[in-house]
Amino acid sequence: MKNIPQLLITAPTSGSGKTTVARGLMALLTSKGYRVQPYKCGPDYIDTKFHSQVCGRPSVNLDTFMASEPHMKEVYNRYIVDADVCVVEGMMGMYDGYDRDRGSSAEIASMLGLPVVLVVDARSAAYSMAPLLSGFVSFRKDVNVCGVIFNKVGSARHCDMLRQVCDDLHIECLGCLPKHSSLEQGSRYLGLDFSEKAGTDKLTALLEKHIDWQRILEVAEKNASATTVSTAPESTETGNMSISVALNDESFSFVYQEHLDMLKQMGNVTFFDPEQNDELPVGTELLYLPGGYPEKHLETLVEASATRNSIRQYARQGGTILAECGGMMYLCDKIISDEGEYNMCGVLPYSISSRKDDRKLSLGYRQMEWNGLPLRGHEFHYTQFKGDIPRSSVQVYNAKGEKVETPVFQQGNILASYTHLYWGMTRLPDILNQLRLSCERR
Repeated sequence: MKNIPQLLITAPTSGSGKTTVARGLMALLTSKGYRVQPYKCGPDYIDTKFHSQVCGRPSVNLDTFMASEPHMKEVYNRYIVDADVCVVEGMMGMYDGYDRDRGSSAEIASMLGLPVVLVVDARSAAYSMAPLLSGFVSFRKDVNVCGVIFNKVGSARHCDMLRQVCDDLHIECLGCLPKHSSLEQGSRYLGLDFSEKAGTDKLTALLEKHIDWQRILEVAEKNASATTVSTAPESTETGNMSISVALNDESFSFVYQEHLDMLKQMGNVTFFDPEQNDELPVGTELLYLPGGYPEKHLETLVEASATRNSIRQYARQGGTILAECGGMMYLCDKIISDEGEYNMCGVLPYSISSRKDDRKLSLGYRQMEWNGLPLRGHEFHYTQFKGDIPRSSVQVYNAKGEKVETPVFQQGNILASYTHLYWGMTRLPDILNQLRLSCERR
């Protein structure tokens, strides 16, 4: 791999400011003329939208539960090809994974040979930061913490005290960010408000003033030890399948960039917005309905009856559909909110409640063996089935192998679930082929 600055930005805990710093650094470096390739640890869809917004290029997910180490390295290497800088945003706390530190930002940093910049919330603390930082630096010898950025620093004197901590521990202090409204990310519903566009300029200006971005680049280049893996050249040939993908800013927006690239390799991809009342593109051979927030746009989706009717007709004629979370909800009979009941596509005979009294967090990695294929993915939603949980076509387990009640529906050529599947390990053509074969056997 060419020798370019590469780093992973993480924090001791969630809420320390790593997303703000990662997004701000990406924006700052982009404004300086660098081609910044962004990545996000874990299955998150929302932070990647922030990244893409400020970098002008797709952000890519890195996940060690849903993908093997060789596959993750191949993905990492493929997207960094024409970049000047690589910035990876961690998830949760640095060592928080699905099983102790397995799947954590630290594990990804170790696997990819990425130096780590730690963002630390320094409110109400000074020299007490010393044992905290010492622990993070020394906990795993295969993880290289090369610098610290302190966040929510109260004054210049406070900054000086924190720099003394770094001097004593021989860790580079790469900046002290003051308490400021521009450094506070808004949040809503399942996470950050990715429709929010204001404030990036202020954020960039603050980071340029208070962090040593040039030194960060030097440290990131000096300490990076990412290595390539042997992979076959990516094919430039594309298939001839006609694929329709529901996509808009919110209702159907949770799509992995790698999945879009896979679909484009399989054939001609047409994007459509189910809120615009257009019929499903003629000749569709595969309909992909990704997740999002359809419960936030129920009236608009109901008014777009031509779209819903064409999807219903497509399903009745044996069309192949993959639907995940919000996409599955859209296929159901109705979605019930505090304002009323809203008819959806009527393909799956279930009702979904998004009423405040019915909301319950369902969160975590999911795995299953479906028709002989190992599938992995992630689930994150508050909406629930109205009434009893429907019968599943396969038993679903969490990351630790414990049974969960998440149902998976296989109805004809339709595969639908609350789980967002990851197609990187079990290739999508294999999933579609098995769906067709199992349908023929029924």
